[in-house]
Formats: sequence, structure tokens, C-alpha cells
Amino acid sequence: MNNDKRTEIYRRLRAQNPQPTTELNYRTPFELLIAVILSAQATDVGVNKATDKLYPVANTPAAILELGLDGLKNYIKTIGLFNTKASNVMKTCRLLLEEHDGEVPRTRAELEALPGVGRKTANVILNTAFGEPTIAVDTHIFRVSNRTGLAKGKTPLEVEKRLTRLTPAEFRKDAHHWLILHGRYTCIARKPKCMDCVINDLCEYRGKSVLADS
Repeated sequence: MNNDKRTEIYRRLRAQNPQPTTELNYRTPFELLIAVILSAQATDVGVNKATDKLYPVANTPAAILELGLDGLKNYIKTIGLFNTKASNVMKTCRLLLEEHDGEVPRTRAELEALPGVGRKTANVILNTAFGEPTIAVDTHIFRVSNRTGLAKGKTPLEVEKRLTRLTPAEFRKDAHHWLILHGRYTCIARKPKCMDCVINDLCEYRGKSVLADS
């Protein structure tokens, strides 16, 4: 895919959604961090249902620690892998208090040192909470990038590096949200909605349905 086509893809996605953002509910970097940790192999809708009840009661590291492990589990037990996630959240809250004065750190290395936080989660926090031009590659973005030809790669890290290198600077901050939403609602896994796709004529997917006027 050439740079002109890549630029046009982002222009159309921007026109469709000028101010994209996460679908996770949050008000502070800490609330976002916990929501993203909980969202692994879970839906944003499911996470929001849990945090909408949790955050009015406990939305700081100290408050969550005060709940205790079992208390936290009661709020997130509807989310997959909640036992492991609860343990990671408690450990993360403790580290935030001990090493960061209760604040969410703003560097990748410090974020990835937190239990339950990997590269993808760190990228989400850096981008969404702090406005860094990082691109977190989840299953949706991996699929869209490979399927459209936007940035092909065999691993999420390979796709991330290509997206970061090839995405024009003006689009880099919002690329993560445009691509994840496109993959979540249009370029879905089993039956992509090609006929509703704003980048149909630019997409290089061999199996796509072509618009009548293309």
C-alpha cells in the first residue's frame, strides 16, 4: 500500500469520527488503567458494567486496597479471569502507592512494571490518558491492519512497529481508536461489513465485497 492510499484511509476514518476515544468509562488515568487491565479477553460493555458500580465506591489505589481482595472480586466477578485480574489490580494499587505516590506513571517502562500491564495496555494508557501517539495493537487492529494492507505483520509487535512508522504524524494519535472501532463494528472477523465500509475502494482485502459503483 502506498502512502497516498494510506493517508486517504485515515482521512476518511477521521471524517467519519473526528474525535475518537475509548469505549471504556473512566474519568482519571487510574480509572482507565484499572479498566484496561480488566478488559483483557473481556468486552468493554462488560467492564463498564462492573466499574460503574466499583468506581463510586473505590476509584483510587488506597480505596481499592481497603476493599480487600474478596471485596474487589465481588465487583468484578462477572468479568472473565476475574480472580487473576483482581490479584493483579491489588498488586498494582500497592505498587502505585509505594513507588508512584498513588499516581499512574507516564513512561512505558514504569507502566509495564505494573502487574497485569503489558505493552498493549501501556500503549493504551500512554495514548488515551496522556495523549502520546502510541498505537496499541489488539485483535481488531491486527486484523484490520493485515486485511486492508495498511500495515501487514505476523505478530502484534510487528504490526505496531509498521503502523507507527507508516502512519502519517497528523493521524498517529487517533489511529489506535479509529482502527479498533473500525474492526469492532465494520471490519469484523467473520463477515466484514464491506458494503458499509468508508474505505472499501482503498482496502486490499481479496475477499471483500466490492461496492456497485467501485
